[in-house]
Amino acid sequence: METAHVKRAFKYRFYPTDAQAAELSRTFGCVRKVYNLALAARTEAWTRQERVNCNQTSAMLTAWKRTEELAYLNEVSSVPLQQALRHLQRAFTNFFGKRAKYPRLKSRKRSRKSAEYTTSAFRFRDGKLTLAKRAEPLDIVWSRPLPEGASPSTVTVSQDAAGRWFVSLLCEDPSVKPLPATSAAVGIDVGLDHLLTLSTGEKVANPRHERRDRTRLAKTQRQLARKARGDGANRAKARRKVAEVYARITDRRRDHPHKLTTRLVRENQTIVIEDLTVRSMVRDRSLARAISDAVWSEFRSMLEYKAQWYGREVIAIDRWFPSSKLCSTRGTLRDKVPLSVRTWTCDCGTTHDRDVNAAKNILAVGLTASVCGAGVRPKRSTPGGQPVMKRKTPRREP
Repeated sequence: METAHVKRAFKYRFYPTDAQAAELSRTFGCVRKVYNLALAARTEAWTRQERVNCNQTSAMLTAWKRTEELAYLNEVSSVPLQQALRHLQRAFTNFFGKRAKYPRLKSRKRSRKSAEYTTSAFRFRDGKLTLAKRAEPLDIVWSRPLPEGASPSTVTVSQDAAGRWFVSLLCEDPSVKPLPATSAAVGIDVGLDHLLTLSTGEKVANPRHERRDRTRLAKTQRQLARKARGDGANRAKARRKVAEVYARITDRRRDHPHKLTTRLVRENQTIVIEDLTVRSMVRDRSLARAISDAVWSEFRSMLEYKAQWYGREVIAIDRWFPSSKLCSTRGTLRDKVPLSVRTWTCDCGTTHDRDVNAAKNILAVGLTASVCGAGVRPKRSTPGGQPVMKRKTPRREP
């Protein structure tokens, strides 16, 4: 199996000068304005049962720049504005393909501040990146090197709610190649007491990043709540402190699953997981915070694209498969195993750890589905139930 021309985004933090920060802030505002104007125009045309495509909105942008009211759009690079129209086109494509909801207007306070530059709008030479309309390069902290000889095809500049500036360089990474094949396979049961339980018996502790910073977060939120609505500078400062705590939590949440998924993909040829509907599970208010902190969806997403990169296979079994109630030794199915029961003894005399037993069953049924296809299910004492589903890692466009 070959993985050719894998493109990766390398994200770095940078520290702009006052002039660069002002220019980029203007660019963010113009990108948001163009996106909202184009969305309003396409929505209005839709009410008249007319279709407006990306080329037509590009012509509208040219006309908008010639008006006195929107003449300030000429002050920033035109490339991020054109990219905003392409992003809107992609949003409509996903909407008509029933993969997303109808596009929404970008908010000045809540929407992500970002601008995308293509090769015609930046210069990358000798490890220095210079954007259009600017003479001096960005002061980037190169926390890790780019692939040797890499030439970025797209550069995305963004600023998060905590005020940190980031630049993401999209380029081909020739070092990403399929790993040597191995016979190792592992089943994974996700949980809250332990983030992961492997069929090998290994348990990965749940770091609970949000709980560790909960006191600090509550303190900053109380300080924000005390600020009057009209107290602009002080309220903005308090809001920034809340955002800094959230950014710290988010960074930790992203770093931990990255390390776990990389290790699992390197060590195993086949990885079997459960097809959980996290979006529905977080509706339970008593568990929503804990489930969100466990980042199960992000873990699965990372696992799938890394498996595709390195020639591995990820199989997702049906979420209704009774992995906790099935004896992994004899295949006996129990009627009930409440969540409070962490160990139980089967009629065959085998004592099971609930999570390890579930992981072993997940692996067994995943391998069976891989060989036999969908429709494999354990013997049940009662009729009904859902079949095991085989879901291989989706193919990504190079």
